[in-house]
Order: sequence, then C-alpha cells, then structure tokens
Amino acid sequence: MIRKFQRFDILVAVGCFLLLSYFSWHAWKGPRGFHSLDALYVKSGKLSDELMIEETETKRLEAKVALMRPEKVDPDMLEELARTELEMSRRNELIILLDN
Repeated sequence: MIRKFQRFDILVAVGCFLLLSYFSWHAWKGPRGFHSLDALYVKSGKLSDELMIEETETKRLEAKVALMRPEKVDPDMLEELARTELEMSRRNELIILLDN
C-alpha cells in the first residue's frame, strides 16, 4: 500500500516538473518570452521616433491651415497660394520656369 502511494507521488512530481519546464521554456524562449522583449523595446523606440516626426508634421500643417482660415487670411499666405496654385504674378515681375 505504501509503495503504491510513493509511485503516485513520484509520477505527480515528475508531471509537475515537466509542466513547469514546459512553461518556463516558453517564458524564456517563446514568441512572447524574455528574449523577444528586447525586440519589442527596439520596435517601440522606432515607433516613438515615427510618432514624434508625425506630430511635428501635423503641427506644421495645422499652423499652415490656421493661416488660411476665412476669419483672418494672412496676406503672405494668400500671395503664395495665388502664385503656386493659380500661377498668378504681378505685372512687373519676370517669371523663370525651371525643370525639376
């Protein structure tokens, strides 16, 4: 009777050890383990840099749009848009077209 319980205890202990080994291997080397954490930090840094660039571009565009609001039109912005978009110029100006 005692021998039967000892075998069962050993089997349970071995089973628990195998399960623990399985989960610890996946925690260390698995696709979401500690080794992939460094890659996630690198990716996070790159995405933070991209976000900073996009936020800077957004602020620049918002400032440019604010100059074109109908309530208060900036004369310099209006002249720039007329020259570039509508291809307008003053009478006494000389226009030189360059091939890009």
